[in-house]
Amino acid sequence: MTVDRSAPKPVRSAILDELSSTGRIAHGFFSRAGGVSKGLYRGLNVGLGSSDERTDVTENRARVSRWFGLGDDRLVTVHQVHSPRVQIATFENRNERPQADALVTNTPGLVLGVLTADCGPILFADAEAGVVGAAHAGWRGAFDGVLESTLAAMQDLGARAETTVAVLGPSISQSNYEVGPEFVDRFVEADPANQAYFAPSPKPGYALFDLKQFTVDRLRKAGVRAEMLPDCTYADEEAWFSYRRSTHRQEPDYGRQISAIAIKEDAHGPAF
Repeated sequence: MTVDRSAPKPVRSAILDELSSTGRIAHGFFSRAGGVSKGLYRGLNVGLGSSDERTDVTENRARVSRWFGLGDDRLVTVHQVHSPRVQIATFENRNERPQADALVTNTPGLVLGVLTADCGPILFADAEAGVVGAAHAGWRGAFDGVLESTLAAMQDLGARAETTVAVLGPSISQSNYEVGPEFVDRFVEADPANQAYFAPSPKPGYALFDLKQFTVDRLRKAGVRAEMLPDCTYADEEAWFSYRRSTHRQEPDYGRQISAIAIKEDAHGPAF
């Protein structure tokens, strides 16, 4: 496997790119490309919680900020704990990293980022209101309401559901997400309609869970325009880190990719 280390090359969303044409919003779902990490972490590993060389992770995170045309200190992330908690990001608190799983801001010049390695990264934007957000949603976060919490926090800053766009980035696909019967029971007991997100697994008593569709349907039910990117983190080792793939291989650790969004400081500044 060869990873291009020359520069980050994030995947983009067409509907978020529409907002970028207004000159205000920039975004990227960053793959492994363009990083300096080696070994298990080869590529753009941004995980502070990994056992990767700290200097490599720091450089990778700086490259993400610089891709947005911003300084190395402008990337804002949180200590993710699979919760519905949201942090409102400001210049003053950008280095705090509280326990939360989503960030929102109306402050230009901050890069909001969420880290994933199979869970769903969701980027949000209301270009009219000048409000953006980023959420980390694994099954628990999506189930417990992190998507709705993010939208509520954006609305507190002036966003409106009818002008908000949300895009689910690269995450694990249903064909690679096998779960046990107790997992299915939890979802179906909460809402019998959730049975639609499970397909039979080749393993007796198990099922395949469609986290992607579950996430997008929750977003649409909340009243926003929502779409998903097709990329599967588990299936494409060249492009993405995957916790489940690493676990199946009994590897000692895994890298994390980042999905990020920003309000540009100057609409006449660098093109994205």
